Amino acid sequence: MKKAIICGYYGQGNAGDEALLLAILARLPHHIQPIILSGNPIKTTKDYQVISYSRLSIIKQILKAEKKDLFIWGGGSLIQDVTSIKSPIFYLGLMILAQLKGLKTIAYAQGIGPIKTTFIRWLTKQVLTRCDGVSVRDRESAKLLEKWQIKFFLAADPVWALSSKINQDFNLLPSPRIAVNIRSHPTLTPSKLEIIIQALKQFQQQTLANIILVPFQKLKDLEICQYIGEKLKENYQIVNIENPQELKGLFREVDLLVGMRLHSLIMASSEKCPCFALSYDPKVSNLMSEIGLDGYELEHLPPQANVITEKWLKIYQNKAHLSDNEINSLKQSALKHQNLFDSFI
Repeated sequence: MKKAIICGYYGQGNAGDEALLLAILARLPHHIQPIILSGNPIKTTKDYQVISYSRLSIIKQILKAEKKDLFIWGGGSLIQDVTSIKSPIFYLGLMILAQLKGLKTIAYAQGIGPIKTTFIRWLTKQVLTRCDGVSVRDRESAKLLEKWQIKFFLAADPVWALSSKINQDFNLLPSPRIAVNIRSHPTLTPSKLEIIIQALKQFQQQTLANIILVPFQKLKDLEICQYIGEKLKENYQIVNIENPQELKGLFREVDLLVGMRLHSLIMASSEKCPCFALSYDPKVSNLMSEIGLDGYELEHLPPQANVITEKWLKIYQNKAHLSDNEINSLKQSALKHQNLFDSFI
């Protein structure tokens, strides 16, 4: 049996990356055995019934692999140096090792960049040039690979095609509900966070909505959700959901999402939930542009809470969401990434 070593930001408690892994596993041909790089191999094995290894152990798996086997960069923004230069060096290093071993290498549904370091840009170009298959999930990544003259294809993020589930045990507060996904980030300064909280209070006063605070990564989101809850004082709840399909299903029960994280916006949009984006990263801005999503760049957040509230009210009252045709088109596009496996079946 062929093996596929799949590397990504898995086992780190990030719901978006877990959703990507689940979407990839759903599309991997049945005769290919997945081996997953994870920050928490025991949990990854338990959650997905797959073989999983930590960072050092995954290197041993690459060295043990045969030339018929695959090495896959799982979907997401693995190659960017804004957060840290260590991360792209690690993932690039694994890909280089796999290529030196003669494995078939695939960059799957990647969001390339931002890359500010000249060396990382050069190394990324060299590595992608040697890949057997490359797909990207946004137009800006596509433009970069066109500039580098690397063969690739563009398709929507795999999470668009991830199936959703309804968990009847959520015990959500009554409708109307506004979901809020906020994460800590340097662009979300204390003063901007206070403006957003004031806008939420005003929205509640005018709609009598309950606020559903949805952390996507407990380590980075939960504390700020708790802070917002303390400021709201009432008519809110924090909903922690680990299962990506149940998390996606949550947005069927919500009347509006105010979201920072990319995959909160993708999940909600795919479930016909009206959305408003707070962009902290080019990947969120790219999504806003590509699907016509309203929102603000956090760097340009209006200082008046009522201006933000009025924007939310307009979307909420108009029930502005993607059409069935638009959603189906994005889902079909997301499925195209699995074409990368065609030559290895």
